[in-house]
Amino acid sequence: MAFSWLDNQVSAELLKLAESVAKATGSLLMNRPDTFTLTEKSSAVDFATQMDQQAEKLIVEKLLAARPDDGIVAEEGSARESKSGITWVIDPIDGTVNYLYGLPGWNISIAAKDKDGVVVGVVYAPTLNGFWSAIRSQGATYNGKKIKCNDPVPLDRALIATGFAYDLTLRIGQGQAMANLLPKIRDLRRNGAAAVDLCYVAMGAVDAYFEASLKEWDLAAGGLIATEAGAKISGRDGGTPDGELVLCAGPALHAALFPLL
Repeated sequence: MAFSWLDNQVSAELLKLAESVAKATGSLLMNRPDTFTLTEKSSAVDFATQMDQQAEKLIVEKLLAARPDDGIVAEEGSARESKSGITWVIDPIDGTVNYLYGLPGWNISIAAKDKDGVVVGVVYAPTLNGFWSAIRSQGATYNGKKIKCNDPVPLDRALIATGFAYDLTLRIGQGQAMANLLPKIRDLRRNGAAAVDLCYVAMGAVDAYFEASLKEWDLAAGGLIATEAGAKISGRDGGTPDGELVLCAGPALHAALFPLL
């Protein structure tokens, strides 16, 4: 168990703030516009909408109104050095493609980290009626109820979620990995939002999740929720280098899957 200079009261206050901001952002995003403005980022399949930007603005404004000395790391570019020792890690819409197409599973991911790592995390998926949260060393919840990952799970009974990189050259290798893995497992799911996939592992809705090229904001909140629910995650701390694989599963399945990926 990692030592933290934060006491339980401060952690609870951070979580309460993250939860309220996530809910407010969910209300904004559920008013889905009729038309979208797309801004290309790293490739033609990696983009932001005007709603990503509006959601990030709302989150940052609400967090800093409550805690003006905190730092910010966010997907759409908001950045601020911390004076308090707390930095918020934000993905305003995780699963932007789902949001654009009107598919479920997109979510708001908000985490706070201190010098020891992520201390609180919230993932809110309004279209799934799903609200996941965790405080470091205090467990994880789904809609207010304690959750645990599935463990142990035999490889041939494992339901596994995955996602594909924005880097199109990486997708060739990922497709080959899928082909090698499919005969060995129960089945595969591609849900389209990393934070929810991590939370699905946490609550036992899937047995494992893996993906390459995730960023810190993809992992911060969902990663804490999964680990607090008993899962093991490789390649998550502080974001990941390009191409690095992230694997999240119960300890037994993690050990079986890692050599295959």
